[in-house]
Amino acid sequence: MVKKAPNPIDKHVGSRVRMRRMMLGMSQEKLGDALGLTFQQVQKYEKGTNRIGASRLQQISQILQVPVAFFFEGAPEIPGTATWSENGLNEAPSPTYVSDFLATSDGLALTKAFMRIEDAKLRRRIVDLVEQIAGEE
Repeated sequence: MVKKAPNPIDKHVGSRVRMRRMMLGMSQEKLGDALGLTFQQVQKYEKGTNRIGASRLQQISQILQVPVAFFFEGAPEIPGTATWSENGLNEAPSPTYVSDFLATSDGLALTKAFMRIEDAKLRRRIVDLVEQIAGEE
């Protein structure tokens, strides 16, 4: 039997759940307890293996103290569809690499540490240094 790959939207929503949970310093077990689930079920949600239903997503948003829309910010665009704005249809999806980066423990730790640097000029020099190390895009 061939395993079906997780839906990209389910993976994105799960990664946003993980990112926010980690931002709050909350364990999978603690989130699971608050939801009445096991930490394994939370893992499946975060990986996108299992879909999060609407009522469960509402519950998660309350526990993690963010609006439901937070989980869809930067979601990948589904081929053959367009997004809606006040001006009508457009084709400008948000980049997902930022949320993917922040969903990692390294990304979150780096961001938190960077934001604690009060000197704006020093922060700018650090960005310049990292850009030099990384090279041109």
